Amino acid sequence: MDQEAKIGSGILTRVPRSFLIDTDTASDDAVAIIMALRAPDVQVAAITTVAGNVDVKQATRNALYTVELCGASVPVYAGAENPLLREHQSATWFHGRDGLGDHNYPPPRKAAGQVHAADAIIEAVETNPGIVVVTLAPLTNLALALSKRPDTAAKVGRCVIMGGAPCCEGNVTPAAEYNIWVDPEAARIVLRSGLPIELVGWQLSRAEAVLRDRDIAHIQGFKTDLARFAIECNSRAREAYKIQTGEDGIVARSSGHVYCPRPECRNRVERALCGCGDA
Repeated sequence: MDQEAKIGSGILTRVPRSFLIDTDTASDDAVAIIMALRAPDVQVAAITTVAGNVDVKQATRNALYTVELCGASVPVYAGAENPLLREHQSATWFHGRDGLGDHNYPPPRKAAGQVHAADAIIEAVETNPGIVVVTLAPLTNLALALSKRPDTAAKVGRCVIMGGAPCCEGNVTPAAEYNIWVDPEAARIVLRSGLPIELVGWQLSRAEAVLRDRDIAHIQGFKTDLARFAIECNSRAREAYKIQTGEDGIVARSSGHVYCPRPECRNRVERALCGCGDA
């Protein structure tokens, strides 16, 4: 069947979107990585790690472990150990010492790539024109890449940044959201770079975005390794979130669109964890 016939008959192949994910991998980012790796219309070109929720070594270990849990082979590259001009301030009080709730997960079998995350970002953008850059962490790695190659900004299709708190209290001070607060100098570089930026603020992680008891029980009902991990690794974060806000639930600060053929899997997080084929 030629291409014209395929189009005429409605048989079209969806071209996956290329993603680069920059992360300080703790419990919420682990779920976001699972969602991206399980999405049938997303091809993750690379994952880069940075100091944030945990130190960069732990973030890299967590990212590698999550990738392996998904059965994926996406390369992971370690990046900045500290913010550009400031001391690193972790969020282990929220996510646990290891960022994944301190459940003693085994070490990953694979190692990170030898290239620095900033160079990996530049390479991923060069080889995937129009790539979607998703940042789930302080913006240090992206700022380093842009400082080294300012022309990188023009080659990015979308830059989705998890950061800021424009219309609610912050999650680290009354005014500040953690990812921007940790490295504001990096954020300034990125926001002034000309990247096509979409800010996903802390306010979008509150209220209806929080997984409640019913949602959590539904996910646990899938009885898959990914479902168990997603809930378990967020156990410490759930406790800390209740102390911080008075609300009980798991904050799903995640990005990406994941689909499932089962109509009962309405929540995007659930669809990534249900175990239905390719999600």
